[in-house]
Amino acid sequence: MTSEVNVPGAAPSTALLRRWESASLGTVWRRPGDWFTPAAEALVEALESRLDTTPAAFRLGQARAGAGVGITEAIDDMAVLFRAAGFESAPIRAIRALCEGWTEGEAAQRIVPAMNDPESGLGTLDYLVARLGELYGAAERSGDKVSASYALVLVDVAAEDADPWHRVARNAAIGHSLQDAYGKGHPMARLADGLYAVLVERGPALGRGVADLRDHISHRAIQMRVGNLMRQPPRVWIETLPDAHGFAVDLVDSLQR
Repeated sequence: MTSEVNVPGAAPSTALLRRWESASLGTVWRRPGDWFTPAAEALVEALESRLDTTPAAFRLGQARAGAGVGITEAIDDMAVLFRAAGFESAPIRAIRALCEGWTEGEAAQRIVPAMNDPESGLGTLDYLVARLGELYGAAERSGDKVSASYALVLVDVAAEDADPWHRVARNAAIGHSLQDAYGKGHPMARLADGLYAVLVERGPALGRGVADLRDHISHRAIQMRVGNLMRQPPRVWIETLPDAHGFAVDLVDSLQR
């Protein structure tokens, strides 16, 4: 199914737009029916006319946020356009405009569930607390100690800046990195700007996994061209969980900035 069916009269009008849509649907886009937006067509027109693409990229960011699309998916999608047009990657100014438009659009919509952090694609603090509650409840019923079986892996890449674009790009990159490194089944959350937590099982490979994660984050940041927007090298450490759920909640709260 394509957007030509779902949005009557809004079929792609240029070869580049068609190539972008096809490539995006085949790689990074999750819901085929909501890809097309007039803002995408405007961005293609600006690119083909060799005009400044930042205004159209800003509009595209607003449109993506309004449709409930996460920032990471929106960035990946726009990167597909520039590759389809023959560029090695999307220019930083266009990515920045997209992120700024997305931030404004997301704030206006206020439709993102409280348990999901749209910038990183990870869970929120409330999500992590809820998962910890489930974990401690199961441990209490079985007589196990959470501290012996689980821990938190903390990642700190915070850098001193007040630029919303830096924040969004940084959170998107780390969200990607953690999801790549751990995959599904590991509760992950953004606790604050630049601070993230992953609930993991203890085991012999935990220490080595932390070192590998640090390298993976640095590599991913270079790939997404945001290495200069975060702390280098990233600080990654293991935080021991207490045996009582209430103390675990206090611990997570204390980690926030």
